[in-house]
This record gives sequence, structure tokens and C-alpha cells, in this order.
Amino acid sequence: MTIIVHHLNNSRSQRILWLLEELGEAYEVRRYERDRKTMRAPASLRAIHPLGRSPVVEVDGHRLIETGAIMDYMVGRAGNRFGAPADAEGTIRYRQFLHYAEGSMMPPLLALLIIGKLGLLGRPARPTVQRMLDDHLDWIESELASRPYFAGEAFTAADMMMSFPLEAACSRGGLNDSRPNILRWLGDIHARPAYQAALQAGGPYAYA
Repeated sequence: MTIIVHHLNNSRSQRILWLLEELGEAYEVRRYERDRKTMRAPASLRAIHPLGRSPVVEVDGHRLIETGAIMDYMVGRAGNRFGAPADAEGTIRYRQFLHYAEGSMMPPLLALLIIGKLGLLGRPARPTVQRMLDDHLDWIESELASRPYFAGEAFTAADMMMSFPLEAACSRGGLNDSRPNILRWLGDIHARPAYQAALQAGGPYAYA
């Protein structure tokens, strides 16, 4: 059965295309475009899942949502390729960053996105939210100072999960060359052939 990815432009679903390219899986992309004014997903996504969010993946007779859960399922399905390292510390780091990407890193980035749309009304809140994000970026910078990838010496799905928030941080969160370890890591993952193939499959992606 062909894997179907319901893919929204400039969204978290880009990571699922990347994972499938890394795994060498055959898949079909069904694309959806955001409303240019509201940046919301089209109503047609609600016909796929009531929440109308992306990614939604159809695989093995299941309809899966939530990027981390999809990653976990696909990695397990592939015999733990790009999964947790064999060592205990690497396994802990892998699980931590697999969930940290959405659970802790994305909320301040989402807040900055909303603040940016509020114009003058949002300006008073920006310094506080930016300080929250800077705390995350400083910690991530220190983590990547001691190893090439988030879980350890090898590239894993944890790196794929962390790509979206850190790409978003470059776009709207002030991530720049003052944090060279993060930028080195971004350069390394962007150079991967599977990442480039996923960009071709998914279409324009503002954070690449």
C-alpha cells in the first residue's frame, strides 16, 4: 500500500517527507496551500482529519497525525532506522529531543508569530517571549557544542524533529551566527541528499 502524506506548504509535514526520503520509502504527496491572508490550512484538510491540520499520513491502514507520533511509528516500522542510539545516554537524548521540538521549542515561536501579526498591540510582549526563546537557543547551542547531532554521533529522527523549530527560529526568532553550533548543524542537515529530495517533493518551503 502506498504511503500518502497530506502535506501543507511551509509546515511541519515537510519533516515527514524528509524522513520518508531518508528511509527510501515510496510515497504519494497530496498538497494543500495555506490561505495567503490568514495562513490557515484550507477547509479540504478537514475532510481528511477533523482538526484540519498537517501532517496527516495514511499508512498500513492507519490515518496518523502528530509529527512526533508519525516519526515514531515510521522509525519503528523501518526496524529502528534513524531511531534511538544503542547507548543509554543517547537513547535518553533521542527521546528528549523527539518530544522537546514540539512540546517546548515551538510554543515561544508560535507566540512570536502571533505577536508579529498583532503589530503595535503585540510589541510590548515581544521582549518577554524573545527572552524565553533565547533561553532555548542558548541551551541548544551548548548541547550541540559537545556532539554533532542531537542524540549523539549519528544523525537520527530527533534531528529531523528539531529542524522545523530551528529553521523557524532563523526566520523569526533571531537565530544568527552568534550561535555557530546551531548554524553548523543546520548546514549539515540541509546538505543531506534526502533533505534536498524532500524539498523537491514538497514544493516551496520558506524555511529551507
